[in-house]
Amino acid sequence: MGIGDIADDLLRGLGGLGSGLTEAFSDPVIRLGVTGLSRAGKTVFITSLVANLMDRGRMPGLRAAAEGRILSAFLQPQPDDTVPRFDYEVHLDELTGPAPRWPESTRAVSELRLSFRLAEAGLLGGMRGPRTLHLDIVDYPGEWLLDLALMEQDYAGWSAEVLARIENRAEAAGYLAQIAGLDAAAAHDEMRAKALAEGFASYLGAARAAGYSDCTPGRFLLAGELAGSPVLTFAPLPKPAEIPRGALWREMERRFEAYKAKVVKPFFRDHFARIDRQVVLVDALGAIHAGPRAVEDMRRAMAGILAAFRPGRTGWLTGLLGLRRVERILFAATKADHLHHSEHAKLTRIMAALMRDAKDRAEFAGAETAAMAIASLRATVEESVRHEGRVLDCVRGRLLDGGREAAFYPGELPDNPAALIAPAREGATQWLDADYAVMAFAPAVLKLKPGEGPPHIRLDRAAEFLIGDRL
Repeated sequence: MGIGDIADDLLRGLGGLGSGLTEAFSDPVIRLGVTGLSRAGKTVFITSLVANLMDRGRMPGLRAAAEGRILSAFLQPQPDDTVPRFDYEVHLDELTGPAPRWPESTRAVSELRLSFRLAEAGLLGGMRGPRTLHLDIVDYPGEWLLDLALMEQDYAGWSAEVLARIENRAEAAGYLAQIAGLDAAAAHDEMRAKALAEGFASYLGAARAAGYSDCTPGRFLLAGELAGSPVLTFAPLPKPAEIPRGALWREMERRFEAYKAKVVKPFFRDHFARIDRQVVLVDALGAIHAGPRAVEDMRRAMAGILAAFRPGRTGWLTGLLGLRRVERILFAATKADHLHHSEHAKLTRIMAALMRDAKDRAEFAGAETAAMAIASLRATVEESVRHEGRVLDCVRGRLLDGGREAAFYPGELPDNPAALIAPAREGATQWLDADYAVMAFAPAVLKLKPGEGPPHIRLDRAAEFLIGDRL
């Protein structure tokens, strides 16, 4: 650690001390981080959660709501003036309007503050007046979450790991052809570096579309204002035996370190390190549909990044000093409405098995974890269909492609998660005894009653686990 790092950490510690002291003598705040891998439904989750916390008619599993202790819930200006506000009203209109549609995916950090007026439970309720609790919801792309694992790697190790992982992937054929025979010890040439970065970014986009999770560096897919900058102009290369000054390898190595220092570390410092509770949304059904390699890739990715959560309980003194740890982590398999309810318990068990390594590490550090199958916005209804002498448990919804109504039978998930986990770990290229279909549904046209939020599956239980103890 250099002098600059020490000074930066010292100043940050003093800032955290001030923040901790301020919070200790003001209304309490929970910072809930919401993230997930591509197409997991982060924006829909936050929008539906907030709508259902404000109109709690569909939240019987949230104990404070069921007991009538939430007197009111209302939106307030967020505390971080430099972070974009989560566009809740626009997204709610998109989901519940006369022609509902799914919102655009998360592309940057955003934040929303929801404040509660709460009555105390039990005897204290009659002795004390209402109290206030603020819920600050922080939305950030899952691709940025995966980048946190880069902090523990150097360029040589990262390059070797990436190239070994992608050598048999069809999506990587173009990039691997680019670097075949490349002399990374040759003098750096900016046009060559740019072409390599573009080739690797093209691979990452194709890999994400194919259902893979290990699509890092994440800013290659969500470049924003950094597009074209040197900090995004690098790619993994085979390490040459001799590396002279001015070599292409050395410049790529320098830019990799700059990406960690100037992109990943500020995100961790300014946003991630301040989170108290975390929900990780996972499109487990999409990974299962994509095949064993996608399932194993997702399992490894989630296990590898958990160290960045710094899980564990935050004591009174560490909280006062502004030292945060993630106390509760929910791993939620989304799109449960794509399955009949008879399959939900199987999906939950599969989710728990996929997250086992991450869960064990978190619980060892003192954090509480849970796995759950949810649908943030229910887009289907259930029905039984007779087909070839069998009664099939189906779901019916409006298809995303074309908008027509259709019933869909997704098949049965295995009772034992090992039927999926074992072949995925062993490197199988396809499922031996079944294919798992998936269908893309559009949001249903809704007619909400006063006091009701959008329909969902287990969003109330997810809220109870994440924040119920503080309500």
